[in-house]
Amino acid sequence: MAASMTVMANATISPALPALERLFESDPNAAILTRLLVPAPSLAVALTAPFAGLLADRFGRRRLLLGGVLLFVLSGSAGLLLPDLPTIFASRLVLGIAVALVMTAQTALIGDYFGDRQRSAFAALQTSARNFGGFLFVSLAGLLALLSPRAPFAIYALPLVYLPFMRRDIVEPVVPTKPRKGARAAGAEAHRPWIPAFAALVLLQSLTNMLFFLMPTQLPFLFDARGIDSAVATGMALGALTLAGGCLALLYARVQAGIGHGGVFAVGYGAMAMGFLLLVLSEALPVSLAGAAAIGIGYALVSPAFVPLALGLAPASRRGLAGGLLTASIFIGQFASPLIGTPWIARVGYEGTFLGAACLLAVMAMAAAAAGWARPASQPSAPQADGT
Repeated sequence: MAASMTVMANATISPALPALERLFESDPNAAILTRLLVPAPSLAVALTAPFAGLLADRFGRRRLLLGGVLLFVLSGSAGLLLPDLPTIFASRLVLGIAVALVMTAQTALIGDYFGDRQRSAFAALQTSARNFGGFLFVSLAGLLALLSPRAPFAIYALPLVYLPFMRRDIVEPVVPTKPRKGARAAGAEAHRPWIPAFAALVLLQSLTNMLFFLMPTQLPFLFDARGIDSAVATGMALGALTLAGGCLALLYARVQAGIGHGGVFAVGYGAMAMGFLLLVLSEALPVSLAGAAAIGIGYALVSPAFVPLALGLAPASRRGLAGGLLTASIFIGQFASPLIGTPWIARVGYEGTFLGAACLLAVMAMAAAAAGWARPASQPSAPQADGT
């Protein structure tokens, strides 16, 4: 349930943006403010998620999760009543803080509740929930936007239904903040290199999301440049992407058990590279839809792998911080994608940029296949800092 909320944050109000701009046309900054409503939560998440991780380690995961859900409901649905665009924009920034609290807490809880293989399976279920949730919520927002430009904000009240289940079933795990004397030396030895390795994973996840986010930010303009109805084609392509990714994520645990984390990265990045290549090679819509589906499948393979790998590196007492940094890296990549992609498009065009993304992903796939990003799935996990 918590994973499905993260998709609501950005894209839910997208279908209502043109109508919102018209609703507040008396505001001289209406054009820029309406366009900033979608990425605003990403910026807030990127800035606050590491601090949310520190709070999770200090005050507990359960409080952070429940408080984040409540703040999500209040700030997300505030657009139903707020009088102007500047205050709605401010509420979107608060919504980003709520997302940071929720995502950080849930990532830390995965590390607290589950062992290595269970973490991989559960992270895949979260990826599936995000994909299916995104398809459901954006579709529902499109229907509500026909009624009123403010109506999609009502979707943010849906997590009120989640709260009773979360209060009943989420229990605060016992996480040692200081390892026992006997385990301290072993834990320190086991986790001496955890920071450089963890930093590499964070950077890789940010790069992965930056490349993936070319789809929602630049694909509509690629279709438009080809003279294709961008609204219809983009909707179909993103629908193919989310549905293919959601279905594949349900099989992730079996795939990962068979080929290991290194194989998952190799196949996943290879599929994403093939998808971007298909978007370049043909202007036919069916080929573009196949490319979008391949990108969704590839991303659904690599995305769940970061969580168990990072939580396996971080000591138990630092899982909140690890979750916060992982969360921040996702949204930094999303926020940076149009900032870096747009200048490249101005220089080499849309097809040149997508071809460059395909080449980079192909190199990443070959590197993963050659080096093996992580130990084989059958190898026993390293001891945690608390001695487990």
